[in-house]
Order: sequence, then structure tokens, then C-alpha cells
Amino acid sequence: MKTMTMPSTLRNHVRRWLTLLVACLLSCLRIAQAASYPAPAEGDYVMRDFAFASGEVLPELKLHYLALGSPVRDETGMVTNAVLVLHGTGGRGSAFLTEQFAGTLFGPGQPLDAQRYYLILPDAIGTGKSSKPSDGLRARFPRYTYEDMVKAQYRLVQEHLRVGHLRLIIGTSMGCMHAWLWGEAYPDFMDALLPMACLPVAIAGRNRLQRRLMMDAIRNDPEYRNGDYEKQPRGLFIALEMNFIATASAEKLQRRAPTAQATDKLMEEAVRERLATIDANDYLFQWDSSRTYDPSPGLEKIRAKVVAINSADDEVNPPELGVMEREIGRVRDGRYILIPAGEKTIGHRTFYVTELWKSVLPELLETRVGR
Repeated sequence: MKTMTMPSTLRNHVRRWLTLLVACLLSCLRIAQAASYPAPAEGDYVMRDFAFASGEVLPELKLHYLALGSPVRDETGMVTNAVLVLHGTGGRGSAFLTEQFAGTLFGPGQPLDAQRYYLILPDAIGTGKSSKPSDGLRARFPRYTYEDMVKAQYRLVQEHLRVGHLRLIIGTSMGCMHAWLWGEAYPDFMDALLPMACLPVAIAGRNRLQRRLMMDAIRNDPEYRNGDYEKQPRGLFIALEMNFIATASAEKLQRRAPTAQATDKLMEEAVRERLATIDANDYLFQWDSSRTYDPSPGLEKIRAKVVAINSADDEVNPPELGVMEREIGRVRDGRYILIPAGEKTIGHRTFYVTELWKSVLPELLETRVGR
């Protein structure tokens, strides 16, 4: 029997059409994934004559935010179904709008279904589209602290968005530290807290040293010129390199970059990407804002249910310190989960891997405290 073969030109046409078909299907899949949760609405709240803990006053402080879902209001018009999601140092609310995070949490039937909850993702003071040094004041911008950032978030939520009570606060990294402060400053304002990737004590030891080195790299660079630089100083590049190392998992770095050449390339690409959106004054102020953080004296004030989560390969908050095990017992309704290092953990940013922790959300969202 004679075997029939397809002409080479036809084979090439078929391959091209198959390639286009696959690309089209993948594009449709991405669109479907992106549409798995409602598009966020953007907004700004401008606070007049905002007073900082330092005594400085800013005539106008703008806090930018994203909101997903529809608010449910009580008889007084206050929102009752709100969840606040707080980002890390140098981040912004939109960082959570990824398939890995929002795509697994905010869609229909998912733990934070935006059809059921009103999700608020603010840009903290000094970050994203909120007021920050690079807007014009440079190093003359008020030297804000975490307490100032939480105060502004509270005013955004309570005054502007008319939230009478939060169902849950999720905080990651810096947002994790903000969550502890929220629980102490406004103990009756939320039912539950989910702080991830931080410790409820003052920043000291290696964590403080890393921050000090990054800030010194910027401040001590002659190109910094006390914040009045004409181009981003070299010190910013060094600070970004330090942060890249500090927040990565040593095991994952070794696996991703097993050679000197691969390591150099990985570092250069990561830092180059960050440099495109970072300003030296903004970055310096962001890290400096942690200088007064210490919720440990007031942990007994927290009335909300707390589930604190860290990962064992987090080099920023290493579990061998034993801090969380010691402090969580002082929280009236607190529990600590340490995610073991494994194939899916990614160091300090393991909170982006929602499959490792999202099972705690139903328990937290069912909690009713302070009402």
C-alpha cells in the first residue's frame, strides 16, 4: 500500500495555523482568567491638613485605592462586608491583582468572592499613586511612620468609604506589621486579622541591619545630594540588590541560578525591572518608616481573631528566632501557622502562593467580634 505524505508547503501552513490557534486559545484563556473577578474601581481620598506623629502637617495627603465588589450597607449607610488587603514595603494595592493571588481568591465561589465581599486595596502613604516624596517635596516630605500609614488607612476606610466595621484585614510583609497596629489601635473595628510574613515585635537584629544597609547605601551616596539628585543615585541600585537577596529563599535562588553567570543575570534583570518604577527618596522613606514599629507592648489589646502565618524559608523572619511562638500566646484569640519550606514556598513572598494558606479564610470570615 502506498503511503500518502503531505506536501511540505501544506505542512508549513498547517503548522502556522495550529500555532495561531494555540495562541488564540491561550489568549482567550488569559482573558477568561482576568475576568474571573470584577474589574477594580480606582479612587482617591484627599485628607486636608493631615497631622503626622512627627508634628509635621501636610496640607493635602492623598491616599489612592482600588475597590472590588459591591458594598453592603446597614440601616445607617455604613458598609458591613469590607475586607482590607495591605501590601508590603514599596508595593501598591494593584500588586495583588494577579492570577496567582486575585485569580484564586476574588472570583465566584472563591474564599474572598468579590460578589460577596467589598475588597479594599489601598496604596499606603509614600507608595503607588498615594502622596509620596517624588511628587515634589523630595526629602522635605513628612518623615512618616507605620502609625501614620495606619491612621490614614483608617480614615480612608471609615470616613471616605463609609465602612463601619471590617470583616477581615489581610496584611503582607509591611502590611502584616500594619495589621498588628490596626488590631491594637482600633480593636473593635474588625472581626479578624491575617498577618503574613512579619513578627509582632520591634524590628531589630538582622532585619534592622538589612534595612540600615539599604538606607545607608542611598543616603551616603554623593549622588544623593540630600534628596535633590538629578538622576537616580547609584545607591538605589545597591539597595535594590540588597533587598533582592534579603527577601529571596536561599534554596530557591540556588536552584534558579546554579551558576555565576545565571546568578548575575537574575540579579541584573530583577533590579533593572524595579529601577523602572522606583525613586530613591520614595524608597528611602518607605524603609525608614518602620523605625518606630513595635506592637509587642499592646498585643493584649487585640480583640479580633488572629491567624498569623510565616513560612520556614523566610530569611527576613526566620523561625529559629522563636518570636512568634512566644508572642502569639499573648493574643486573646490568636493562632500561629508556620508553613514548612517546600517546593511551593518562595521565601518571604510565600504569601503570594495562596494555595498554601487560603484554607484559613472561611474560619476568619465567619468570626464576629466587637459588635
